Amino acid sequence: MTSVAFSSKVMALAITSKGGLTMALFNPSTETFEEFDPATRARLRSVVDFFEKKGKQALTSDAFRAEWYDDWMRFLAESRIIAYMATPRASSGADPEKRWDTAFISRFNEITGFYGSQYWYAWGVSTLGLATIWQSANGKAHLRAAEELDRGGIIGFGLSEKDHGADIYATDMLLTPDGAGGFTATGSKYYIGNGNVARIVPTIGRRTDLEGPDAYVWFIADSQHPNYRLVKNVIHGQNFVSAYDLVDYPVSADDVLHVGRKAFDSALAAVNCGKFNIGMVALGIVEHCFYETINHASAKILFGHPVTDFGQVRQILSDSYVRMNGMRLYHERAIDYMRCSTPEDRRFVMFNSIGKMKVTREAERVFRELSDVISAKGFEKDSYFATARGTIDSMPRLEGTAHVNMALTLKFMPNFLFDPAQLPPVPVRRDPGDDESLFRQPGAAGLGKVRFADWRSAYANFRHLPNVALFIEQAERFTRFPVEAPPTPAQLEDLDYQLAVGELFTLLPYGQLILEQAAIVGTSEDIVDSIFEVFVRDFSAYALGLFSKASSTSAQQDWALNVLRKPVVDEQRTARLHDEVMSYAGAFEMSP
Repeated sequence: MTSVAFSSKVMALAITSKGGLTMALFNPSTETFEEFDPATRARLRSVVDFFEKKGKQALTSDAFRAEWYDDWMRFLAESRIIAYMATPRASSGADPEKRWDTAFISRFNEITGFYGSQYWYAWGVSTLGLATIWQSANGKAHLRAAEELDRGGIIGFGLSEKDHGADIYATDMLLTPDGAGGFTATGSKYYIGNGNVARIVPTIGRRTDLEGPDAYVWFIADSQHPNYRLVKNVIHGQNFVSAYDLVDYPVSADDVLHVGRKAFDSALAAVNCGKFNIGMVALGIVEHCFYETINHASAKILFGHPVTDFGQVRQILSDSYVRMNGMRLYHERAIDYMRCSTPEDRRFVMFNSIGKMKVTREAERVFRELSDVISAKGFEKDSYFATARGTIDSMPRLEGTAHVNMALTLKFMPNFLFDPAQLPPVPVRRDPGDDESLFRQPGAAGLGKVRFADWRSAYANFRHLPNVALFIEQAERFTRFPVEAPPTPAQLEDLDYQLAVGELFTLLPYGQLILEQAAIVGTSEDIVDSIFEVFVRDFSAYALGLFSKASSTSAQQDWALNVLRKPVVDEQRTARLHDEVMSYAGAFEMSP
């Protein structure tokens, strides 16, 4: 059996059932990680066991005390799990189990999000720093990073500055040639994760003897060096998000990772790797919140009835469950595009940006709606919900805001909608492969030339479902929008207007990958139609948003009103969905 065929089979097996109903949410009590090889399963299970052994009381009290997680650092060192999931084969030495494995990483992200995204953060920042290193031609830096991961260390990423944010062009980290092939670095960095302990902190700066793109340099700094001055943690939390100064810091030739234009391209490519983490973290957060909410609401009696009997609560729980199903289906399929990418096939950049933007905002929406159900219980200091409240807002805003990723997504819209290409099918990838092509990404230019397969194919397999059919109507109307209601010259320069159009466009590729994954894993038609019931509502809401823009023309307003659709409501399907949602009541509760 080929690895692709094997992975397709185990993905289907990984969907367990309870009482004949598909159990789509992560449940630490029953999860077996069957889609992976035995060694990966054991490593992922060890992460679950760490948190369950720690217990909810210790987890929440550490969070509220902003306690640095020494126990988590010890676990990472003893398990060497980051080394196994994030060391490319070329740097793995004699250990055949090490690789950069996007699927393995994604499940790790979900687990850490489920128990506390602050625990994910140490790895999330490491992703960015490691991607910067693995892209470089500096073999000594590769060896140094591999050894640090094997030791159990975490990595930093010194990009942002207090006055300039992530604007690389404006960096005030200055490098002065030392006359011996190296430099001395002086300047400040701000909002840099892991800057308190990381022995490897890739940092970008600008040479004082050159101008323009040739002046920029990525180099490695060490947080324990005496010329590295740790200033403070700029947030209140378990994460250490540092401000640090370099003062005449010595940079040898062996510390240099990238120079010139490559410094810019490597930074963007590193973010392409790093931001893919965040969707599964956000899903993990709201999955745990969902368990706490439904456990509380099903046990609480108001006016003689469980809270879950009230109509608005049923609607919120069902919508939240449906949105989480959509989030998982999208992200699981996006993994395949990420792992199958090549320098010639860069579709993953769009799907990655949508995952970062759309999945995280869906999670934020689910959290807000669940807040209305769990109510005061969600503020109690011994609840996971209360700790999640402090981190859920960060998910859409890390590694580029939702607006930045929407603007990037729009670059792909013309080719996606109007110029499909004949491309080979993207296989399921859950084999223990090495995703080294992520470190051979070409420069950021040319994204408008990326081609996609015909998006309509995924929809055709499900058009017999009434809400999928309605959404197809809306999608086809959107393809005519540029002709029927073209933008004005002013709107072409108006990012606010473009973002409104982007909300409509994004639903098409988001739905495409959901349907592709639904076909792979055999998602029930009830769930698929329910997802698109929500999408028909969302598309209509986004169209009204476009209608209401100050700059909208009469033609655009007419288009927006004509695309409104009311989803098909099937009372029997709604009842079956409610039963499935209620099957989660009591299905999981974290150990005390």
